Amino acid sequence: MTKNRLNVRALAFTATLALLVSGCASVNLQSHVAQTPAQALELATQESDRETAQRYLLRMANRFQERGDHREARTLLQSPQLAQPLPPVEAQARLLAMASATHLQDTDWARAITNGLPLDSFINYGPDLVSRAGNLQAGTFALAGDRYAAAMTLMLLAQTDTSADPQVLHDRIWALLKAVPDAKLSSAGSEAIGYEVQGWLELAGSVRASELDIDDQGRVIRRWQNNWPGHPAAQVLPSELRLIAGLADSRPETIALALPLKGPLSTASKAIRNGFLAAYYQDDSVDHSKTDIRIIDSSAKPFDELYRELSTGAIDLIVGPLEKEALASLATMNTLPVPTLGLNYLPAGSRVPEGLYQFGLSAEDEARQIADRLAIKGIDQVLVLIPQGQWGDRVETALLERLNANDAVALDIERFFPEDNLRAVTADLLGITVSRDRAIQVERTIGLDVEFEPRRRQDAQAIVMVAEPTIARQFKPLFAFYYGGDLPVYSPSIVYEGTPDPARDRDLNDVIFTDIPWVLDDQNELRREASQVLAGTRGQLGRLFAMGADAWQLSKRLPLLRQVDTASISGQTGVLTMTRAGSIHREQLWAQFRNGVPERLPKIEMAPAEERSGVESGGTRVLN
Repeated sequence: MTKNRLNVRALAFTATLALLVSGCASVNLQSHVAQTPAQALELATQESDRETAQRYLLRMANRFQERGDHREARTLLQSPQLAQPLPPVEAQARLLAMASATHLQDTDWARAITNGLPLDSFINYGPDLVSRAGNLQAGTFALAGDRYAAAMTLMLLAQTDTSADPQVLHDRIWALLKAVPDAKLSSAGSEAIGYEVQGWLELAGSVRASELDIDDQGRVIRRWQNNWPGHPAAQVLPSELRLIAGLADSRPETIALALPLKGPLSTASKAIRNGFLAAYYQDDSVDHSKTDIRIIDSSAKPFDELYRELSTGAIDLIVGPLEKEALASLATMNTLPVPTLGLNYLPAGSRVPEGLYQFGLSAEDEARQIADRLAIKGIDQVLVLIPQGQWGDRVETALLERLNANDAVALDIERFFPEDNLRAVTADLLGITVSRDRAIQVERTIGLDVEFEPRRRQDAQAIVMVAEPTIARQFKPLFAFYYGGDLPVYSPSIVYEGTPDPARDRDLNDVIFTDIPWVLDDQNELRREASQVLAGTRGQLGRLFAMGADAWQLSKRLPLLRQVDTASISGQTGVLTMTRAGSIHREQLWAQFRNGVPERLPKIEMAPAEERSGVESGGTRVLN
């Protein structure tokens, strides 16, 4: 049986070989279907008529694409036989090439395709192909990195294809224009020809202007619509801009600020309340005569009961609760009838009801930012100090998850209580204890006393120190005592009390830490004004005051942040963004202790892994 099967295969191979050797005279390329790119290329090579061969290869490439085999199609489209398509097949070759290049995300190929390609090339295709050709051309320009050309292609397509959905096209044009560098956008605006192009570029330039917050952007968009009433985008705004322009109309007019104003959280609640009201009264964009803020003490009854009472009244938004347990009581509902901005976070993995937003001073956000800063600096092996307890558990989990995502590792994690022997904790962290134990074992083995100098572990590149100021001021000198003084130290905001204290914080010199703008920005106008009339605007209470101020800013923009992925707010607690699930994340500032005083560090962006080769040490970046 096996012998017969081999004979059949041999005959099939012989027949195929004979077909190829006999030339193309016996093969009709207009109907033949190749099974592999190699077979198609071989048959095309045997064809003496170049146009016939190219048409055959393009037909086979199209067939491979229809089967989803874009890699096979690429083999044909990038073959020498199609390196210079003849004029009758050039447009078809380009269309197929753009389809496979965008599908495979082949940037080099996209650059080759678009090199010298006129923007109006797609218009030459027939009515049944012009839409596909225009969209593929825009996608190929974008893949090649020329988002301006991609946007221009879609502007031309909007004028050419009257059947296209203007909302979809305008959304895509806007997304591309946002990604065009400032210099390119500016130069293009000065050279633009045509009403529609000029209008788009003026809109992009106006909205992008520096120092504009979302309220200012809304006014700019509405002003642009008035100045360009006949422009297609003025009649059908991109979805993101429509949300921003309509922000004033969608703001809640009646807000219930529900906080436990009595009991153990009363001090924190009052700081949040004061920050909320201070930001509200300083906000010139709101009509105070139409906004009703009701302060409600939530400590008298269970929050879910209070929520049901509030939801039956004329309340547009509830801000609160502050307690995790109270927030969890709302998670039992499928949908919240009144949108709610909780001032805390549900435990990881909890089901989030529709209408619930979550915001707070999350230590997990800070842990993730520390891991990202380490990655930027090319540090992928760290030692970690974290206090015991549930709070420390959450910090550890967030830190390890982001370290792992950044291909970094925590070599050792020491958990501690404040009353622990911190010398012993530090010695364990830096490997001194292991080094000493090894020396003792050697002495026992040889029966002699040996001269020994302990060595810290040499594989660590940095220390992540999560500790309150009183503990951190003890740890930092111990690092130097145990031969780890050369390691950069990174900390979350817990390391700083929030008010300059050079005499006490000299022990924290060179520690790099993240904190909120309210604490680190010396030019903060709201802080300056609030400090003149209110107590509790500095230190930890100041951070809660800032959280209250940001709760007010968020209350106006919750739907926008959820629906627009790129939307953000420059708040008092950081740059605020929202996940699709309604959780607010914060990006804070960075500083370093010098002479006992925090000094701001410049913002740095995440670079490709191969470029991350610097480390921070004593405020100096040392390049490897």
